[in-house]
Amino acid sequence: MPGSFSFRLNRTDGAARLGAFETQHGMVHTPTFMPVGTSGAVKALTAHDLEECGAEIMLGNTYHLYLRPGEKLIRKMGGLAEFTGWKKSTLTDSGGFQVFSMQDLLTIDDEGVTFRSHHDGSRHRFFPEKVIEIERDLGADIIMSFDQCAPYPADRELASAAARRTFDWARKGLEHFRKLEAVEATGAALFGIVQGSVYPDLRRLSAEQIISLDFSGYAIGGLAVGESKEEMEDTLGHTIELLPQDKPRYMMGVGYPEDLLMAASYGVDMFDCVLPTRNARTGMVFTSEGPLVFRNADCARDDRPLDPNCGCKVCRRYSRAYIRHLYNQREITALVLATYHSTYFFQKLLLGIRESIKDGCFGEFRREFLDLYLQGNYITDRYPDGR
Repeated sequence: MPGSFSFRLNRTDGAARLGAFETQHGMVHTPTFMPVGTSGAVKALTAHDLEECGAEIMLGNTYHLYLRPGEKLIRKMGGLAEFTGWKKSTLTDSGGFQVFSMQDLLTIDDEGVTFRSHHDGSRHRFFPEKVIEIERDLGADIIMSFDQCAPYPADRELASAAARRTFDWARKGLEHFRKLEAVEATGAALFGIVQGSVYPDLRRLSAEQIISLDFSGYAIGGLAVGESKEEMEDTLGHTIELLPQDKPRYMMGVGYPEDLLMAASYGVDMFDCVLPTRNARTGMVFTSEGPLVFRNADCARDDRPLDPNCGCKVCRRYSRAYIRHLYNQREITALVLATYHSTYFFQKLLLGIRESIKDGCFGEFRREFLDLYLQGNYITDRYPDGR
């Protein structure tokens, strides 16, 4: 019988929270950052690399895994843990963000979404019950409800319709999930998602509706989609206070270090974003001294590591000049080294957040980190298209 999901809150420092949740694949300490394994792997890294970096949970993308290789094959192979070799915890998103980001390839109605594959143009249909079945077949420890992520900017009518559909789909999906679990228990936990764009009253209504369904955890969706950082923080602030204290809180798609610290200060427990790995593959890594664009000419003769304050195996051995050389020669090793460092950096940051909450000095940790990190004055106000 699969183990059941459980969450405990161990300590607070202001609103910041230190906790842990347990799945059948192990313990995850929170706050936590989930590397994004879009197709069952974090690009340029192995499962062993992720373990070395300190990751305890990986995110898989339902949309991409459904299209290739297909959830039935993954189920036959023993689920994501056996198929990917990642034996720790996994979370799968619902595919909603990916589907709704392809506006020219879909039609939406109150029952679900019809879309075309970006691979071959084939037609597919997602609706809440089917998404639940796909995610169960994938074998993730935490699965997300199917939701509609409204774009930014979204007028009130569109934002309201998206929040209404998100609730309707959450209710249908949860009912189907409970029926399936009664027949064949997987031990998976199902999270609900709060929508409402940047409208406070719509966020409140969405939160109240989703919480009434009694999920195992709650996510704040629809942020990091183009709104300003001020709007993001304001929306987070008046949404998170509505969520239960005794269940994990997940802020979806947010990944700049300064935003993680901001969100942790409000009591967010879980994060994910493609930023660390996608940016690393395009010549920029995150460091304690701010983002570093190592593909630039000023790194050509720089014998320093990517981050002088980092203890990862990349920074202990290789120089900026060498990694820049590899990148400019289109050597795949450059992507591996850069991705490893940024993944390690994010896991180390979250470890620092957890330790500072435990010691009651989160505010001081945040100030000291940002004093050093923001010296580079690198503008980080945009999130990538996709997660």
